[in-house]
Amino acid sequence: MVQQGLPHRQLAPAWQILLLGDGSPTRHLQLLTGEPTEVDVIDMSLIGDDTDDAPDVIRVVPGPRLRRQVWLRTASGQRLAYATSWWEASHVDEYLQNRSLPIWSSLARLRTELYRDVQGIYHGQSVALELAFGQSGPFWGRHYLFWHHGRPLTLIYEVFSPYLAKYLGSMQID
Repeated sequence: MVQQGLPHRQLAPAWQILLLGDGSPTRHLQLLTGEPTEVDVIDMSLIGDDTDDAPDVIRVVPGPRLRRQVWLRTASGQRLAYATSWWEASHVDEYLQNRSLPIWSSLARLRTELYRDVQGIYHGQSVALELAFGQSGPFWGRHYLFWHHGRPLTLIYEVFSPYLAKYLGSMQID
């Protein structure tokens, strides 16, 4: 399903490009809004070998792990996405030298070559996200692995705000 995409009546093409594409969502958000994408770090915690209620594929990210949770927002303050990433704790400082930057900005500065492997997509409701985004659902999200030199670098889970319909149009084609 992830490889083929979804019927357009379920998820419009522009939204599929954002969710299923292998480009940087941080860069896409900046291009869509015309504003820099900034990060509000919610939490960075060592979780050891705990699977942390993450997608099962977390098991390929070596432990002990560190979990990073952030809001991606425009420079003017509009929240556009929520993201959690899980990293091998012993390597996170190597790749996230400035933890207040979006992951893609950090990796681009290092000229890190990556392969984004979208593993799953989600569609659902969440009261907590409605309050945080100031938007009612449904919400679309995804999780993917970043691979570097043939090894998993990090697992990332992202949920996008319905506010993005302002730029992408309706989520579904009737």
